Amino acid sequence: MSTLVVIAKSPVAGRVKTRLCPPLTPESAAAVAGAALADTLEVVRATPATRHVLSLSGVLASVPSGFHVVPQRSGGLGDRLAGAFADAGEIAPGPVLLVGMDTPQLSVDLLSDALALLTTSAAVLGRSDDGGWWALGLQDVRHAAVLCDVPMSRCDTAALTLEALRRRGVGVAELPVLRDVDTIADATSVAAAAPTTRFARMLADVLTEATETA
Repeated sequence: MSTLVVIAKSPVAGRVKTRLCPPLTPESAAAVAGAALADTLEVVRATPATRHVLSLSGVLASVPSGFHVVPQRSGGLGDRLAGAFADAGEIAPGPVLLVGMDTPQLSVDLLSDALALLTTSAAVLGRSDDGGWWALGLQDVRHAAVLCDVPMSRCDTAALTLEALRRRGVGVAELPVLRDVDTIADATSVAAAAPTTRFARMLADVLTEATETA
């Protein structure tokens, strides 16, 4: 029994992917974020797991079938991440693997391998190349409490998360490093690596529009 969780916010202009502006507008940045979320949900839904959960801030016009939608809890990012693990644990027991919406290059194979590794490791951690992390898996969701005290969105967030878990006596296996989409350089790099995604197509469209209107 395992649960896959996507933690995400609704793609509202001015609230998501603001570091893509410029060259994108807030509206086109939100469209790119929406495409990234759609790619992520599609891959997560296609990955064999007992349950698929969307921990959502805001609302979505539509959610793919098969997802249990849970509103995010209040607080900072660390609190909301810990809350997403706790909510998943309340839905059903078992290991939980959580990912965000900033890595649209995710694949079923990558997530399946992470879930398999989580059967033999107390935790798994996927670092992003900016020092954060794109995935965290825990056999016991109670260990997510450490996230409330880990500074988020920093170049040492992954290292501090790893340190906090190890201080708690949790063994951590590491997953492949991925690139998060934060800046326009990140976006173009990820799109080039995953050219068939909705994200890549949307990014190409909005960049073309930005060039034509410049």
